[in-house]
Amino acid sequence: MATEEIPVAKGGIASLWAEPVISKYNLKCSNLPILNLNNPYSINFHLSWLAFLVAFLSWFAFPPLMPEAIAEDLHLSPAQIANSNVIALLATLGVRLVIGPLVDRFGPRKVMAWLLVIGAIPSGLAGTAQNANHLYAIRFFIGILGGTFVPCQAWTTCFFDKNVVGTANALVGGWGNAGGGVTFVVMIALFNRLREDGLSASASWRASFAIVPVPILLTVAVMCFVFGTDHPAGKWSQRHNTLGTKIAVTRGHEMILDHDEETQGSGDLEKVDEKDMEKKADDAAIVTVVPGDTENEITSELDIAVNEKLTTKAAIAILTNPLTWLPALAYLTTFGFELAIDAGLANVIFALYKKDGMGQTNAGYLASVFGLLNIFTRPFGGYLGDVVYKRYGAPGKKYLTLFCGFTQGAVALALGLYVQKKVESGETPSLAVFMVLIVLIAIFNEMGNGANFSLVPHCNPYSNGMMTGIVGAFGNLGGIFFALIFRFQPSPQGKPWWICGIIIMNVHLFLIPYRTST
Repeated sequence: MATEEIPVAKGGIASLWAEPVISKYNLKCSNLPILNLNNPYSINFHLSWLAFLVAFLSWFAFPPLMPEAIAEDLHLSPAQIANSNVIALLATLGVRLVIGPLVDRFGPRKVMAWLLVIGAIPSGLAGTAQNANHLYAIRFFIGILGGTFVPCQAWTTCFFDKNVVGTANALVGGWGNAGGGVTFVVMIALFNRLREDGLSASASWRASFAIVPVPILLTVAVMCFVFGTDHPAGKWSQRHNTLGTKIAVTRGHEMILDHDEETQGSGDLEKVDEKDMEKKADDAAIVTVVPGDTENEITSELDIAVNEKLTTKAAIAILTNPLTWLPALAYLTTFGFELAIDAGLANVIFALYKKDGMGQTNAGYLASVFGLLNIFTRPFGGYLGDVVYKRYGAPGKKYLTLFCGFTQGAVALALGLYVQKKVESGETPSLAVFMVLIVLIAIFNEMGNGANFSLVPHCNPYSNGMMTGIVGAFGNLGGIFFALIFRFQPSPQGKPWWICGIIIMNVHLFLIPYRTST
């Protein structure tokens, strides 16, 4: 294949169904042909967000039915409901930390598939809960599914280049996070249908778990195994067979091979050249390759970085790198706040407006808006991250992330003060005003999440799995932290909202001096 005869990538809407344009250095795709399914890039893209979305069908299946059906059946107090929301996030916190190194070692596809299989087990046992302690145990183990976020983001980072990775990560993250909203709609609709068919409330919520989460989790896991691929270079053990890796070694990077690669010998890197890369593209039925002649085109570590298994030396370097904690702390206050809202918003709306006739069904549907907005808002944040990167580099992604997070905190502060003023005066807050402020929080919260994971691939790019795991775990840590605030400052007060808002605003101001890489 002669690079001078290769067409450039189509821009705009046309690029969505164009042929992939790949880099000869890292074999990553530099456009988003997500409507063209005749290539591994698009297939893995869609498997990534689909797997993350179906994980939500179990991970957040309890909150939609919690205000009435589950709470009454298991005789739960408001404190026990709040406790279960916190416990649901505890397992995910630990799993995300562990999953990161596993992704770097075994690849995101296999890790994703096995998480879905393992998470299906406690999901199938959800209907056996008889009291609060049973609920705590089941929600803890179902929390394993929250770890799917790490392979979701790492998977697209493996397949998409630096100019579009923000949009790609935000799309799969946003469409996956939309599962939080989808879950509210699906579980409530199924519960109501089972009730209409004559089942009791107790039997209906228990049957809902067996009907929806379990078979879907297992089906998507099989799809990942059958249709997914590990890396643009082929198997995960072949990921170092790129021109970019050769250049990284010549620049002094110490490549850490997996055990099954060591038999090949590092000398194989000498065989990696431009013709080999173009042949790989032909073999993969990819018809376009980004033209280039010299190493001078390498402008970022992302051009040559490949996931490597974790060592003690690498772990220390990651943990002592300020770039690790910039996105981690920002994500703690954005995705963490989102998790707390997803888990508790239905209860907040139910408590505020039940005297006006608000029931579990309507409260659940209103709460679903927050999660469903991810379909648009998180991808838009990632897209803006890629836009500012073209002009301002990684620092542009940083400031976009911080702006979105700070604004989210400011709106949460306003919501809290509004609700508290109304409640203290004996009035019911306007549902319209409440929902408008909730939507504004969602927009900036989810845009901030998208912008954040536009920045993450630039931080510790040789350990993207662990980096994603740390940032994702901090998101869960934030979920626990903010859920505890709502636990000890329960609704219908406005106090938990403005407390969270002040904390979020201050964290983002604190992060302004942090410097970023290219």
